[in-house]
Amino acid sequence: MELVFIVTCLILIEYMVFGFLVGRARAKYNVPAPATSGDPIFERYWRVHQNTLEQLVIFLPSMLMFAYLANPSYAAIAGVLFFVGRLLYLRGYVSDPSSRGPGFLIGFVATVFVLIGSLVHAVMNLL
Repeated sequence: MELVFIVTCLILIEYMVFGFLVGRARAKYNVPAPATSGDPIFERYWRVHQNTLEQLVIFLPSMLMFAYLANPSYAAIAGVLFFVGRLLYLRGYVSDPSSRGPGFLIGFVATVFVLIGSLVHAVMNLL
């Protein structure tokens, strides 16, 4: 389980870094708070940060449930895939929003794996 906790910390640090990138873009592109629109590059950083939060709400509990119910090693691997997927999503979205797909897909597949896997193992444990 320690590996799952390490990966969880890395994912949360990644999210914090994305938040710092939004702050840096806010200053660089002169988008004063509380505005969330202005320069298109700022908006891309902001959207990556928000989308990552939307994904974390589903992914993190699912990964922790899967680690507990099924296999912590596979849960940690899914966490690493999610982490890498989010990095690719950031790179793609900021450079060209139409190229964000591969990064999103990697994270989405990792999420579906741990979410459905958790459900299956929970049901199997009931039977």
